[in-house]
Amino acid sequence: MNLALYGFGPKERREWVVIDCGVSFAGPEFPGIDLVLPDITFVESLGKALKGIVITHAHEDHYGALLDLWPRLKAPVWCTPFTAGLLEAKRESEPGAPRIPLSVFKAGDRFKVGPFEIEAINVTHSIPEPVALAIRSEAGTVVHTGDWKIDATPALGQPTDEARLRQIGDEGVLAMVCDSTNALREGVSPSERDVNASLREIIRHAKGRVAVTTFSSNVGRIRSVAQAAQDVGRQVLLMGRSMKRMTDVAKELGYLEGIEPFLSEQDFGYVPREKAVIVLTGSQGEARAALAKLARDEHPSVALSRDDTVIFSSRAIPGNEKAINDIRNGLIDRGIRVIEDGEQLVHVSGHPRRSEMRQMYSWVRPQISVPAHGESAHLMAHAALAREEGVSQVVSLRNGKMVRLAPGKPEIVQEVPVGRFYKDGYLVAGENELRIGERRKLSYAGQVSVLVELTQKLEMRADPEVIAMGVPEKDFEGERILPALVDAAAGAVESIPRGRRKDAEVVREAVRRAVRAEAQDAWGKKPIITVFVARAGGKD
Repeated sequence: MNLALYGFGPKERREWVVIDCGVSFAGPEFPGIDLVLPDITFVESLGKALKGIVITHAHEDHYGALLDLWPRLKAPVWCTPFTAGLLEAKRESEPGAPRIPLSVFKAGDRFKVGPFEIEAINVTHSIPEPVALAIRSEAGTVVHTGDWKIDATPALGQPTDEARLRQIGDEGVLAMVCDSTNALREGVSPSERDVNASLREIIRHAKGRVAVTTFSSNVGRIRSVAQAAQDVGRQVLLMGRSMKRMTDVAKELGYLEGIEPFLSEQDFGYVPREKAVIVLTGSQGEARAALAKLARDEHPSVALSRDDTVIFSSRAIPGNEKAINDIRNGLIDRGIRVIEDGEQLVHVSGHPRRSEMRQMYSWVRPQISVPAHGESAHLMAHAALAREEGVSQVVSLRNGKMVRLAPGKPEIVQEVPVGRFYKDGYLVAGENELRIGERRKLSYAGQVSVLVELTQKLEMRADPEVIAMGVPEKDFEGERILPALVDAAAGAVESIPRGRRKDAEVVREAVRRAVRAEAQDAWGKKPIITVFVARAGGKD
């Protein structure tokens, strides 16, 4: 959910620019939720003072919320050609998504956004066209690195632009807001070229089919696998909608020149096992992704079998370990060889380790360091590294904290509301509006519906009708729970004096309490209880 906000000017006339607008992915604590988005309530309150939105690169955690949140902001958007292509492809696949007017820039370009002049600087990352931004104003220059690493031999594009970063450092930099993802790891990340060579050797010596799962946005890795397959006489199949969408845009922009056409799923069955490579989604254990379907042997046209090889050319995002392990074990149980990062060189991070971070600080030489993009441990480690590199002013920020970088000593001057919005089907709203708390209760203890029918004389027409969902069939003594809930509902109605049964709310609440208490006695949990009271309209 990366979203940074920079403002310049006195409070009553301050103008702003947003940098990035990303999503996070919902875990089991958000049942039914598709995506988690940043709460932009404060950004919305800026109105016309918001002068634009600039996207550093097309990873979901940096641009994935734009289609859903832009209608609330309607500010001009700047992005690179690859990001623009992906945004349009995504828009076409989502009914009702807005057509966002885009201004396209490339690394090296400068453009104005309100009071800011912004320069895009080429960096290396695990996706085409990532940029750092030099954000200039009358108060000074802020370098916003976005996601980056230093790789002299990237799979796509040019290396991080050391010369330009040094020049900007020579001009003087007020502050650097910098990636902290690998701030706990010493050394330098291996080069993408080293991964390419390792993958080629694994594919060359594999006995049967080879499946490589990676992030769909890592076009350089996809190209590397495809090139390695060509080099050893194999053909490549792509699986997964996001994988195909990425490669379609990459082809249009020339990033897959020299790569042979990919196989269709219908043709895959005619390719000998030792001549087949699959590049597919699902590296994070997603249940509906292509890898999960192959692991369960549920795909109608493509299959893996004993002695095939699956390569996880990725690293687990924290929280996904169990899902990944379940797929891994399922593959191993079927006699499929699994190769992961750490066992062989099949993945490198797109983020800088500590030696790379030191290099960046030596180039830019900011007066102020603002560690960003990481968990608390990463941010603290980054802050310590910045001080070691001679940066005397380090600002430790958390979500919602507003820091004044200039004039004067940097300090936190305000706290603005932050939180989460959720995408639920076609809806985008907060936790209360989407009843996420109720969903958690339903997933924890189920739901019981009770229908009570009263005659004109306020007697029960029949036993209450009870439907229980997510409630165990029997209690700890082996007795069926449903009949006990029916008896509890009936007993509650009978305990109410007939004259008071005219008040449907009295009946409803008495039944609700009695059924919930009976469920707790039988099970030890309190399901959500919904009671409907119906009264006959004619003579009985």
